[in-house]
Amino acid sequence: MSSEESRALVMALHDIWNSGQVEKIADVYSTTCTVHWAKGWGPESTGHLQIKQAIIHTRTIFPDWHEEVLDTIVTPGKVVTRYRSSGTQQGEYLGIAPTGRTIAFEEISIYRIEQSRIAEQWCLGDDLHCIAQLKSAGS
Repeated sequence: MSSEESRALVMALHDIWNSGQVEKIADVYSTTCTVHWAKGWGPESTGHLQIKQAIIHTRTIFPDWHEEVLDTIVTPGKVVTRYRSSGTQQGEYLGIAPTGRTIAFEEISIYRIEQSRIAEQWCLGDDLHCIAQLKSAGS
């Protein structure tokens, strides 16, 4: 897979998060893909069904969830994106009742590409900034 094809594959995943079109998961993830979520964001997700459920869950809490890609690095077999995630909290998240507040924080994900699909993903997010924004809503 060329660098440009790998980049396009990962951008298609960000589009799925932005649109909520989870029926397109098979277009980007391998059937046995494992996503290692950021600590505190839940257990690993393996396979299309669990990944779809994670996206639906996030978009239920933050219906206007959006990921703006800020940087992309492509190497043979891997893609890294740094992106700003944002959304308005309409459901309970990490034990915090709905605030109606829009939050924004940065994340980094590393994607391992195998046979033209994402085979594994590692996520790291700015948890402290995210939680601080939600908790300050009640102040």
